[in-house]
Amino acid sequence: MQFELPRVYPLTDATLCGLSHAEQVRRLAAGGASFIQLREKRLSSRDLFREAEATLKVARELGVKLIINDRVDIALAIRADGVHLGQDDLTPTAARQLLGPDAIIGYSTHNLAQALEAVQLPLDYIAFGPIFPTGTKSDTSPVVGLAALKEVRKAIDNRPLVAIGGINSENAADVIEHGADSVAVISCLLSKPATISARTARLFEKI
Repeated sequence: MQFELPRVYPLTDATLCGLSHAEQVRRLAAGGASFIQLREKRLSSRDLFREAEATLKVARELGVKLIINDRVDIALAIRADGVHLGQDDLTPTAARQLLGPDAIIGYSTHNLAQALEAVQLPLDYIAFGPIFPTGTKSDTSPVVGLAALKEVRKAIDNRPLVAIGGINSENAADVIEHGADSVAVISCLLSKPATISARTARLFEKI
């Protein structure tokens, strides 16, 4: 299954910016974002369901595709556009069985071996990173760098590839030049809530 990624792929983070996920989606969309991942690690399942449901309503109003980080059950319950899975989450094969053929499923990889394994899975895109050091996660895998990104690009052929980890407006163009189809970004857009829309639009302009 081929999935066309936008160049800029924002993730929400309520802890970082202090805004609800719904409001983050509204501001990111105003800057041109059309594909957003809701990432929330702190809430109970019940509260996450409510937050995700409210966020999806805004996304639908704005024509934005919304996928849920990690939680296949939440994505299924609210009928989100898909899910992004990590190495320790439900397998992509099981997620595909639950969510169906039209769901968007992404998968995090952190080395060449994992990326090659991902090619064989029922995915719409492969994420690779962290490309650079990042402060938005405390349990990140070792930094892989641009050379490894280029190697993965060659190894997975034309499969949609998202780069993640420490990407900002200053290095995003280099990441695209080294083979990424899209850059997943968090802090460079959300760290100053008042300028989320402007920062998003500026990043699209740069790449």
